[in-house]
Amino acid sequence: MKNRIVRGIAGTFILISILLAIYVNINWLWFTAFVGANLLQSSLTKWCLMDDILTKVFKIKE
Repeated sequence: MKNRIVRGIAGTFILISILLAIYVNINWLWFTAFVGANLLQSSLTKWCLMDDILTKVFKIKE
């Protein structure tokens, strides 16, 4: 369940930042790169900050 939430949040952030890059300022693509880098980092280290946030704030367990 938590994995699906993390993926949904990441996908939403990416889509929103792309829309902001198109309609507001191209520099919003840096946010897209940041989300992508965090996804890559979490796949290599098996640690995800969003997992920790969801666990502490909403008490969501795996």
